Amino acid sequence: MAKRTLPILKHFLTSSSPSPSPSHALTSVRSVTYMPRPGDGTPRAVTLIPGDGIGPLVTGAVEQVMEAMHAPVYFERYDVHGDMKNMPPDVMDSIRKNKVCLKGGLKTPVGGGVSSLNVQLRKELDLYASLVHCFNLKGLPTRHENVDIVVIRENTEGEYSGLEHEVVPGVVESLKVMTKFCSERIAKYAFEYAYLNNRKVVTAVHKANIMKLADGLFLESCREIASKYPGIKYNEIIVDNCCMQLVSKPEQFDVMVTPNLYGNLVANTAAGIAGGTGVMPGGNVGADHAVFEQGASAGNVGNEKILEQKKANPIALFLSSAMMLRHLQFPSFADRLETSVKRVIAEGKYMTKDLGGDCTTQEITDAVIANLD
Repeated sequence: MAKRTLPILKHFLTSSSPSPSPSHALTSVRSVTYMPRPGDGTPRAVTLIPGDGIGPLVTGAVEQVMEAMHAPVYFERYDVHGDMKNMPPDVMDSIRKNKVCLKGGLKTPVGGGVSSLNVQLRKELDLYASLVHCFNLKGLPTRHENVDIVVIRENTEGEYSGLEHEVVPGVVESLKVMTKFCSERIAKYAFEYAYLNNRKVVTAVHKANIMKLADGLFLESCREIASKYPGIKYNEIIVDNCCMQLVSKPEQFDVMVTPNLYGNLVANTAAGIAGGTGVMPGGNVGADHAVFEQGASAGNVGNEKILEQKKANPIALFLSSAMMLRHLQFPSFADRLETSVKRVIAEGKYMTKDLGGDCTTQEITDAVIANLD
């Protein structure tokens, strides 16, 4: 097995639970996002960005659950909206200080030259890895069973570099930037995640048959990192075939590592297959900071009707909050929250409209609180 380059990760994995036997370690399915662990069990400040649309509704639900659990976190709330030109400096200072942020959706204007605050946040904090966990939940009927996919997406370059200009009137040039450094970094994250979580296969998604230099560099980097992890099977798949395989046989995939744009498409597709974007957790992580939010971006700001009726689905953000708690080294609180959410879904009594029910956000929140151990 490859030499561990991040010993603190292994320390966290073993220190978050009683010292396991080899058989226990192999059967553990605890989900982790790995980062240098900043906490020692003392209460932690978390920057909270409610965001736009349904964001304040679902982040408010998280606050209620955290209070009911007596979770050792407290929130520093900031009012940020997607139509702002830049992320306010005091918000960035808060995230840099706290190192962890929980956010609702920020609506990105289409066209008009306004840059995405989501992309700004990832670049400013170098949140180079987006992680979305797409899996079946008991009690939530789906077309496919045994779906358990982790999509790990490079977050800082590719088509999202924002390097666009008008060459002459009517002709626009958009640059796709790929670097060996960022490609190797995301590949290493994916393989290290697979190693720590007892995952068997890492699949690289690409379009190197057409973009031979850019995606070719990405594949070359993935292959180099894969050679250092002989215990993990490595596959490659072209992005168009990947989409077809996802909707026909998604259970074949385990961990998927992708460049920026493909990852956005693949993660939302996988989320839709596994039960919908309203139940899929995710986060954006870097070497020093982490921002947790709904895993798949589709529908994360909702629409006016859902907002008026207060029937937004908070499940995705509950599960993302559990990821955040585990990241902060509060695994018992994370387990309590995840277990409660899964009980509510399994019971099938409290569901929002996107899951086949007609419950309000508050009714779901009350049910999750009632099911807490």
